[in-house]
Amino acid sequence: MPQGDKSAYTDKQKRQAAHIEKSYEDKGVSESEAEARAWATVNKISGGGKKSGSGVHHHGEHKATRRRSDDRR
Repeated sequence: MPQGDKSAYTDKQKRQAAHIEKSYEDKGVSESEAEARAWATVNKISGGGKKSGSGVHHHGEHKATRRRSDDRR
């Protein structure tokens, strides 16, 4: 797959990128920069590309529990 190929993305990810890109363009960012920022944002949100199977992990979903020093056993 050549660099920049978007075929590995879901339709939802493509719609998200288009919406984000339009938002940047409305703020006065150039088309190419808006597209780059949009795909970077989609990659940050989803981890990039299609994901399938139960082995997919979304880091940061669970907060670590904190133990106070007096709770030690």
